[in-house]
Amino acid sequence: MTVTTRFAPSPTGRLHVGNIRTALHNWMFARANGGRFILRIDDTDAARSEERFVEAIRADLDWLGMTPDGEERQSARFALYEARFAALVASGHVYPAYESAQELDLKRKIAAGRGLPPIYDRAALGLSDEQKSAFERDGVAPHWRFKLDHDAPIAWDDLIRGPQHFEARTMSDPVIRRADGSWLYMLPSAIDDADMGISHVVRGEDHVSNTALQLQMFDALGVAPPRFAHEALLTGAEGKLSKRLGSLGADHFREIGIEPQAIRALLARIGTSDPVEPIADAAPMIATFDFARFGRAPARFDEAELSQVNARILHALPYAAVADRLPAGMDAQAWEAVQPNLVTLADAADWWGVIEGPVAIDTATDDAERAYLDQAHAAAAATDWSNDPWHALTGRLKTETGRKGKALFLPLRRALTGRDHGPDMAALLPLIGRERALARLGARED
Repeated sequence: MTVTTRFAPSPTGRLHVGNIRTALHNWMFARANGGRFILRIDDTDAARSEERFVEAIRADLDWLGMTPDGEERQSARFALYEARFAALVASGHVYPAYESAQELDLKRKIAAGRGLPPIYDRAALGLSDEQKSAFERDGVAPHWRFKLDHDAPIAWDDLIRGPQHFEARTMSDPVIRRADGSWLYMLPSAIDDADMGISHVVRGEDHVSNTALQLQMFDALGVAPPRFAHEALLTGAEGKLSKRLGSLGADHFREIGIEPQAIRALLARIGTSDPVEPIADAAPMIATFDFARFGRAPARFDEAELSQVNARILHALPYAAVADRLPAGMDAQAWEAVQPNLVTLADAADWWGVIEGPVAIDTATDDAERAYLDQAHAAAAATDWSNDPWHALTGRLKTETGRKGKALFLPLRRALTGRDHGPDMAALLPLIGRERALARLGARED
């Protein structure tokens, strides 16, 4: 059996971090098993689906390094759904129901008032052909329900949650098709999984009850179901479900300068027994991917942790991996000089600005500080710049002035970079160069 997974977003908005995590785990599992990863666009809701979101989903997956091996569109598969639907109606697995939304709501309230679960009472199964015809004459179109087999136990061995058991009689017959003929999620998804040869479905634990229902749909369709893995949902940094997670997507991460490798590194490991590590290459993470490492507790997503992972990945990336995104003229030497101080790649442009200038220098120093910088200017002019000018300059000044530590280094850093902190000056000063350094050390207040 070829392992085949799928990621099935609805193109009604941008991917958020929870979607990305689901896609990532499906992609990783397929890659770990030499299988295929399919993008299935669930666009049965024509009113809400937009092509711009389809394009954004593709672009986001490409940016994240998770380009699918194939793509399917549910909107192109309606003929298949009609054929399977007709067969299920003929076999008695699907039946029409005529209650309005208001009538169903009233039934739920009555059941709740009696202390009963809000399960559909299957009243539609008792309708005669004459009663159904009367509804049709009155212009009442039916919605369609899948008839659960109350005598068949529902059980499966979930790859993350372990053995799962449901009693069909405690569940409502799910509506699979609306009165206007449009499809709900459940049946088309099961039909597609069977038709596309999906071997494993990896999704959030909020779909566990859907799986229980769909297992009977697979049986009614006469096909073996895929294996299921239901992973714990993401929570925010505050430790509870956060609506904000729904607004954090690939576009947001790109805007704030997060590298796709950092997103993969964090989302691959949170919620598992493996430590989060700044691994830029997906191959080692794929090689160790195992659902047995996934925990049942909610997975905590923290943007601050993502930022830290991002910085650590940047600190290890070679120049060739980022060269095309660096400021014009910034070479490998400059990249290696500023790299340890980066949080996002955009910070490289800031430091390139410090190197190239002009730099905003605070010239309003006291007399002692100004005198020291005058000495530094003279010392810099007399220094051999061909080999390690920073240590040559500071060594000379230490001898001439008796200064050491912060008193020796900080005024120089401020005068040369306009900053109190930053990259190693031994690496930075050769890039600034003799002429710019002398100009900055000799700057005067107007």
